[in-house]
Amino acid sequence: MSHKRLILIISLLLPIAVSGLYFMPKFSLNTVDFLPLFNACVNACVFLILIFALVAIKKGKRQLHMKLMYSALILSVIFLISYVLHHATHDTVSYGGEGLIRYLYYFILITHIVLAIAIVPMVLISFSRALNEEFSRHKRIARITMPLWLYVSLTGVIVYLMISPYYPF
Repeated sequence: MSHKRLILIISLLLPIAVSGLYFMPKFSLNTVDFLPLFNACVNACVFLILIFALVAIKKGKRQLHMKLMYSALILSVIFLISYVLHHATHDTVSYGGEGLIRYLYYFILITHIVLAIAIVPMVLISFSRALNEEFSRHKRIARITMPLWLYVSLTGVIVYLMISPYYPF
């Protein structure tokens, strides 16, 4: 199967599967109550790794950049698995803030969700082009992908910090 077909399948099925979590019945597993904090920590690590990877490539350290990007991708997969497990076992938590902060929270949350969906094919295309040593094409999409991935990882932490006081556990 070609990279393009695999990227398309993952990019289409992933948001469908994740959105299905909100409609399926939850199974009880209280031992995973730590996952929202874990996910925020993973997002923070991804953000920092992406910053280091950006600095590395700007300094011409291609091997370091590559290792850091692999690390960011692996952590993002770990995040996704953890996110799915959490949302398969817990109901959605409503944000309890009021006034202007409530609007800010929902703006951050909505842009985070939309860009998290959009970033999947962009990350996969960026990786595919790098693996195929199509560096000029990789660079073109990476210039868009990197800031979006940074935004998604950072806003994941911000969303957690804003919603965490409302968790029942």
